[in-house]
Amino acid sequence: TAAVLVAALLAGGVGGGLGYWAADRAGGGTSSETVNAPAGNGATDRAPESVAGIAAKALPSVVTLQVDGGSGRSGGGTGTGFVFDKQGHILTNNHVVAGVEGGGAELTAVFSDGKKYEAEVVGRAQGYDVAVIKLTDPGDRKLTPLPLGKSDDVAVGDATIAIGAPFGLSGTVTTGIVSALNRPVASSDGNRSNASYMSALQTDASINPGNSGGPLLNDAGAVIGVNSAIQSASDGLGGSAGSIGLGFAIPIDQAKRVAQTLIKTGEPVYPIIGASVDMRSQGGGAEIVAEAADGSPSVVRGGPADQAGLRGGDVITKFGGTAIDSGPTLISKIWTYEPGDTVDVTYERNGRAQTTQVTLGKRTGDD
Repeated sequence: TAAVLVAALLAGGVGGGLGYWAADRAGGGTSSETVNAPAGNGATDRAPESVAGIAAKALPSVVTLQVDGGSGRSGGGTGTGFVFDKQGHILTNNHVVAGVEGGGAELTAVFSDGKKYEAEVVGRAQGYDVAVIKLTDPGDRKLTPLPLGKSDDVAVGDATIAIGAPFGLSGTVTTGIVSALNRPVASSDGNRSNASYMSALQTDASINPGNSGGPLLNDAGAVIGVNSAIQSASDGLGGSAGSIGLGFAIPIDQAKRVAQTLIKTGEPVYPIIGASVDMRSQGGGAEIVAEAADGSPSVVRGGPADQAGLRGGDVITKFGGTAIDSGPTLISKIWTYEPGDTVDVTYERNGRAQTTQVTLGKRTGDD
C-alpha cells in the first residue's frame, strides 16, 4: 500500500509540473471539450441484488476489531466480525480475540461510520476457531444482524462476496466463487499453536490477514461462511503473506450452532469418538494409535469408539460417507456433527474393510 501511495504522489507532482510547463508554452490559447457518458438514475444508485447493493446493505453490520496488546503495548492485531443476532452479539474468529482474555488487552469494535465501541468476549471455541463478543455499552446504536444462509445448500461455482479489513483496510469488499466444498483445513493462531479444524468452504475471493472473522456472503447477501484462513505460498495456512486465491471459511451452519452454544453457556461443546488418532500420517486414512500420548489406552473404555467395536490399529477410511485420508480430516468431519448423532464408519483392520456405527459422545470446553 505504501508503494502505491508513493507512486501516486510522485505521479501527481510530475503531472502538475508538466501541466504548468505546457500551459505556459501554449499561452492559454487552446481549449478542451470532453464527452460525458449518458446519465443514469443516479451516480450512486445500484440495484439491491448487485454486488454494490449487497455491500451497501451489509457494511453497516460488519465491524473491524482492534485488539490492544495490553500493558501499554499496542499492535495486538486487527480482524473482522459481524452482527450475528437481534441481541447484538458479534461473531468472529477465536484467533482474532484470543489475546484479550487474561492479558489485560482491550477489544474495540469499529463500525463502517467510524464510531468505536469497547467490546467484551462472551465465549470462545478454540477448536472451531469461533468466538462471540458483545459491545459493553452500545448506547442507542442500532445493531442489525446479517441474514444467515444455509451452507449445506452451497454449490461449487456459486458467487461469493467477502467483507473485512485486510491489513487494517476496513470495509474492503472482494468477490469470487465457491471453489470447493468440505475442504479439510487445520490452522493455528498467531503463535503457531492451538490448532483449529474445519471442513471449510473454499473461495477464490481475495482474503488476507485482517479478513479473519468477516462474513462470506452469497449473491443474495446471506452469510454462508466465516472467513478464517488462507493458503499462503510462503507461509502456510493462516500466514502473513497475501492472498493467492485460496481462502477458507467456516460453514455458517456449523458456526451458527457453535455461536449459539457459546451465547447460552459460554463454553464450546465438541462431538467426539473417544479415540486417539495419528495426526501425522497422510493419504491412507486416520489410524487409531496403539496408545495415547500419555500412555493411556487409545480407545476410551466404554466410549463411542469402544462401543462401536473399534480398537487400536484400525484405520478409519470413511466417516458418514466422506472419504478420510488423515487424522485432521477425520476431526474436521467429526466436528460438523453434534453429540448424539449416529454416523456410519468404514475402517480397515488387518487389510480388511469393515463397517460399523458410532454414536458420538461429548466434550465440553477447550481444556
